[in-house]
Amino acid sequence: MLYQSTTDSSVRITAAEAIARGVAPDGGLYVPESIPQLSHGEIANLIPKPYHKRAAYIMGLFLDDFSEQELDEFTSQAYSSPAFSHPGIAPVNSLDENTFFLELWHGPTSAFKDMALQMLPRLLTASLKKNGEPRDVCILVATSGDTGKAALEGFKDVPGTKIIVFYPKDGVSDIQELQMTSQSGDNVSVVAVEGNFDDAQTGVKTIFSDIGFAEKLDQHGVFLSSANSINWGRLVPQIAYYISAYCDLVRSDTIKLGDKINFCVPTGNFGNILAGYYAFKMGLPINKLICATNRNDVLADFFHSGIYDKQRVFHTTISPSMDILISNNLERLLFDLSGKNSSEVSGYKEALSKTGRYDVSEIIHSKAAELFPSGRASEEDTRKTISEVFEKHGYLMDTHTAVAYKVLQDYRAETADSTVAVVVSTASPFKFCDSVLDALGKTSTQRGAELINILAETTNQPIPAPLADMGTKTARFRDFVTIGEMKKAVSDFLGVNSFN
Repeated sequence: MLYQSTTDSSVRITAAEAIARGVAPDGGLYVPESIPQLSHGEIANLIPKPYHKRAAYIMGLFLDDFSEQELDEFTSQAYSSPAFSHPGIAPVNSLDENTFFLELWHGPTSAFKDMALQMLPRLLTASLKKNGEPRDVCILVATSGDTGKAALEGFKDVPGTKIIVFYPKDGVSDIQELQMTSQSGDNVSVVAVEGNFDDAQTGVKTIFSDIGFAEKLDQHGVFLSSANSINWGRLVPQIAYYISAYCDLVRSDTIKLGDKINFCVPTGNFGNILAGYYAFKMGLPINKLICATNRNDVLADFFHSGIYDKQRVFHTTISPSMDILISNNLERLLFDLSGKNSSEVSGYKEALSKTGRYDVSEIIHSKAAELFPSGRASEEDTRKTISEVFEKHGYLMDTHTAVAYKVLQDYRAETADSTVAVVVSTASPFKFCDSVLDALGKTSTQRGAELINILAETTNQPIPAPLADMGTKTARFRDFVTIGEMKKAVSDFLGVNSFN
């Protein structure tokens, strides 16, 4: 299977090339030329298999230049103990007969990004070998909180790689920040950026598009790639957990094979829910993909109106991983819904760059709105949801999962849709213990790691192993830069200061 760029459909490269490059030279995102189909018989064959076997099979449909043996080896290494604390890797937890949580936070950083970023380093290093790439790779990451730590953990001390993570100063939780700044590894760096996530993301994209910088890096035997969800190697492992969740619901006799289900996904950069879209396109029986946003509701507004407008107030919220106004992965959806019209997608991107907004065609809007009902949750809604669900069911949610659950409840009230629904749970509540404790009516003068034990005592919930020793961690990295200084931070990290 070959891959093409969303902004230049004449591009044809292999999966290994797409994973190694991360982003197309023209700034477009790589997408498969065609979507492999998954029959009900194939789903039935996956039902009795463990998670890593399911994931290897699904990824193999997209990555045909990787052997079955390679993918089986990669997934068995990535999705295993002790990295993942739950034997189901991505278990489905029942709240009631119609509502389930797909828990994606049992990995080494207690967030859903582990599901992809335990795989990406393996896919990337194998891709470099397949491509005969002699240079080292420097991974550039912009994070709104969870991607940074998961990428650092995945790439630490991987031969032939370096990784530098940029995060918004004062824009992540205390635990998220400490997880990143205390990261071990000789090939890692972490830098705070003055601004929000969109600023950090824009800065990284600007570095990627700097041809002169790339040429100078090449002279030093280095090239840039990405671990954000703009890299296809990040997205393809995520498709697997939607299909795995469906398999688990069939195996538990919750649904019958062929029954449709809904997924409700807390959404920021549109990568997670986009993976669900590709599962739907493959033939997984999905009724709706419900897009849940917080106060930064640019996506909810888009699906309601067909207008993407980033010209609005940016809010720093208690669900910081969703504090995003420029959802990069949306262009992959637009490319598919436009009939792979790269010039149309380029036009939307140009309009966004020049005017801060674009209006999609009526055809695209109607298709998107039909599959992606959407809604938003306020800070008050989020806190109330955490408290009410814990009091009624004894189930503790983080702030992002609570946004999704609230939006699901609103959707059901508006539509009377009684379809079995899966809330995609993206992080452990212990990553956001200050906000979760506040939602439960508990106040404390303490901060950060000190609150982890308080939350455990308050809720009688076990602390995830990766977070249990956070109180002993100290920051290695304390630098912060402006957006304009990000390229200098990269060149300093790589030891090539003459680029400045």
